[in-house]
Amino acid sequence: MRKAILIKTVLFMVLITISANYINAQNSEQVIKLLVDKKLISEKEADSLKALEVIKDLEQKGNNYGILTSKLIQLSGYSQIRYESFQESGKIDGTDLRRIRLDFKGAITGDWDYRLQLDFAVTSKILDGYINYTLDDYFKVTAGQYKIPFSLENQIADDKSESIERSQVVEALVARSTDVIGNQNGRDIGLQISGSLLGKKGQYLLEYYAGLFNGQGINVSDKNKPKDFSGRVVLHPVKGIDFGGSYYNGYDIWGASTKPQVRTRYGAELKLNYQALGLSTEYISGRDGLVTRKGWYALLGYYIIPEKLQPIVKYDSYNPNQGLSNLTSKAYTLGVNYFFNNWTKLQVNYTLKREEVVQIPNDLFEVQLQIAF
Repeated sequence: MRKAILIKTVLFMVLITISANYINAQNSEQVIKLLVDKKLISEKEADSLKALEVIKDLEQKGNNYGILTSKLIQLSGYSQIRYESFQESGKIDGTDLRRIRLDFKGAITGDWDYRLQLDFAVTSKILDGYINYTLDDYFKVTAGQYKIPFSLENQIADDKSESIERSQVVEALVARSTDVIGNQNGRDIGLQISGSLLGKKGQYLLEYYAGLFNGQGINVSDKNKPKDFSGRVVLHPVKGIDFGGSYYNGYDIWGASTKPQVRTRYGAELKLNYQALGLSTEYISGRDGLVTRKGWYALLGYYIIPEKLQPIVKYDSYNPNQGLSNLTSKAYTLGVNYFFNNWTKLQVNYTLKREEVVQIPNDLFEVQLQIAF
């Protein structure tokens, strides 16, 4: 009996290898589906083979592990421990657990997949909770709660950020800490279409994202009938160069207001990568009611030791009200990132802050240790 099972298993793997080489399929999951359609294997046997394929892939990546249930679930997560030292009087130096996150991902079929990301630091909350339907690379539908398609820096995951803090203009105009709708971690509830066009897999010229959102943030029902629109387009003319633009338009309710007010944003972005050198820059302008805000940043990083030691420098400028003069605040950040391994990273940042009118002694020194699994 065992011998028969072994022979059958070997046969399955041979069939997959042959099919992967000679059948016009995009991945092993499609090959397995084809074997099921041809009645060469059963659905139960197909699920077992999918599990083997995913586990092998996770082991190669080295920082994600699978959980076997009725369907395979990929579980990952990370914690960030931060120390802050403030120059500003009234603020007390100290250490906090900044982020404690668990991230669940899974595929129902080759077309349907989902994600659930939770944060347990300070206040437990759902960050991401959405479902994807993928027709092909050129068309995907996403429904649920996730990052709005606006801004380059907003799309960067917190555990992948090269600087400890995000830019002032992103915090203010992309549903984060100083946005009028409150800190929503750059996310909202909505329906989005996206895809990649003009090229071949892995080398597309254009990415597009367009969606309708509540405009109120995470796990909050809409307060008015109109939906907000957000869209982003990114071009990849040559390897290592990405540039694009974002647009957001909505009529939202915030603060003491009981009536919807205009909330619009425009953004332009550029990202360059050449060997050990990386540069990213972005300009964003927005309007909240009668107030117009704008800002930009540029971040330069260079790996002195490949994938190990990376010094960074960042310039960050933000004006919270263009109608008033001398309100621009600037931040100059010097930092270094050290990667112990694929799971552990240490970041050290010193940010020099400067205001146009009254100079506030508010420089900030930060150290952040990140451990992931």
